[in-house]
Amino acid sequence: MRTQVAIVGAGPAGLVLAHLLHLAGIDSVMLELREREYVERRVRAGVLEQGTVDLLTEMGVADRLHREGLVHHGIELRFDGRGHRIPLSELTNGRAITVYGQQEVVKDLIQARLNVSGDIRFGVSGVRVDGLPESPIVHFEHRGAKHRLECDIIAGCDGFHGVCRDAIPDGVLSVFERTYPFAWLGILAETPPASHELIYAAHERGFALQSMRSPQVSRLYLQCNPDESLDTWPDERIWQELRLRLALDDGFELRDGPILERGITPMRSFVVEPMQFGRLFLAGDAAHIVPPTGAKGMNLAIADVQVLAKALNAWYRDRRTDLLDAYSETCLRRVWRAEHFSWWMTTMLHRQPDADPFRDRLQRSQLRYVTTSTAAATTLAENYVGLDRM
Repeated sequence: MRTQVAIVGAGPAGLVLAHLLHLAGIDSVMLELREREYVERRVRAGVLEQGTVDLLTEMGVADRLHREGLVHHGIELRFDGRGHRIPLSELTNGRAITVYGQQEVVKDLIQARLNVSGDIRFGVSGVRVDGLPESPIVHFEHRGAKHRLECDIIAGCDGFHGVCRDAIPDGVLSVFERTYPFAWLGILAETPPASHELIYAAHERGFALQSMRSPQVSRLYLQCNPDESLDTWPDERIWQELRLRLALDDGFELRDGPILERGITPMRSFVVEPMQFGRLFLAGDAAHIVPPTGAKGMNLAIADVQVLAKALNAWYRDRRTDLLDAYSETCLRRVWRAEHFSWWMTTMLHRQPDADPFRDRLQRSQLRYVTTSTAAATTLAENYVGLDRM
């Protein structure tokens, strides 16, 4: 088999790249470890930056997004029993965020891929990358048959645990990482959201977040220890803790409902440099991880492949190599801005296990400053809705 671009991984990054390449007349083959049903039901992030929404709209894959997505013009920071609204759109010349589950984005993109008869193969195994740096080949098995896929370029969109990053020889990549001493217990519950906007709560018992997936389904999170078991978190305890951490002095009603899904997510910051080796280009979680507090993960992945698609188009159309050569440098500028913002949001809102009165007061001082200073609130708003594509 031969194609121009082999895309390993059919998450948002790989699927967006495949469609952008299709629009540019560039052939690609997509390989995904999981079956389609699993990929389309995998619950992940749900906050889309303005630039992500704009790109999906330009690609012609956002009809359902615009019908069903929940546009938010602000968020709330909650601490010391009071809520403080950050007016995102007012502070960023009308830019906003849209709540629309990652699995819904994936469904739309898979359907778009199938609509143009694109080659997408689910349930592959034994994926192995050879021929780097200049003559890439992907070996894989699919439906009982072994395949050898020759290509010009490999796009490694296969996540943190994928094979593409590991195919780069030792000594090429520099790794930068931080593991946080807490995790998120997340639930999906069949109950209307208690607020029409996201609530980020800093509390002495730990962080809490109220989000949503639809007008009938809420997504809620609690800070917990990374080594905790779900067995120690029965429904009653989860709802009790959420009510405590989200409480307001003047009252706040959080309605219980059936918990549809639950899970514990460790938190880390992770970046590798460079994001390319010869004709292998890493994108999304294969190259970087952010803590979820800043809602940047999926948006960063899509921003990566937007840069890569533009570079590949220039290479195939005009034989230009400058954009491909600069891919890593271009992406990393945005990655490190998002890493810093996500770290800043995380440290401002979470209770540190070794917190002392001095650190507590610094944290409260930062929260008061962000919620009373227009300049500080604007910094948060600009980063949250997404800076212009770099």
